[in-house]
Amino acid sequence: MGITVLVVILVIGFAVYAVATYNSFITLRNRVKEAWSDIEVQMKRRYDLIPNLVETVKGYATHESSTLEKVIQARNMAMAVNREDIKKQSSSENVLTGALKSVFALSENYPALQANTNFLELQRELRDTEDKLQAARRFYNGNVLTLNTKVESFPSNVVAALFHFEKQDFFELDEADQAARQAVQVKF
Repeated sequence: MGITVLVVILVIGFAVYAVATYNSFITLRNRVKEAWSDIEVQMKRRYDLIPNLVETVKGYATHESSTLEKVIQARNMAMAVNREDIKKQSSSENVLTGALKSVFALSENYPALQANTNFLELQRELRDTEDKLQAARRFYNGNVLTLNTKVESFPSNVVAALFHFEKQDFFELDEADQAARQAVQVKF
């Protein structure tokens, strides 16, 4: 009778552990989804600001149309990426960041543009959005780190494999895109 009781206690203990671990995976997965949603909100705000910025710059820098077209193309490419593909989204956002840097660098050649109230306000809003996007990325990556650690750690990895919980991709900069590693600098 002693061995039977011990086996029953072990089975119940494992069942309780499995349920608790499963529920913690659900919580972590939902936190990762929430964090990704925060990134999407900031990216949407960024996408909405870009056409206004381009239109404002167009009035002052008409012969710089190729730079402005690159920004719009980068924006459209970033918007078209499947939101579920974190790596492609990261890459397209890096291209967009680089294109935006070129617009702000362009503004240095146009003193009237630098004094334009709309441009200054759009620049401020875009900088604020970039700061919020950076914070959302850090929040997302922190949640992904927690989930990935649990997926790989023993004994929770047994439950993860049993219920098909998988590691998630970090939102990171491409190694090849060194320019995107630097913050957008706007000098007036």
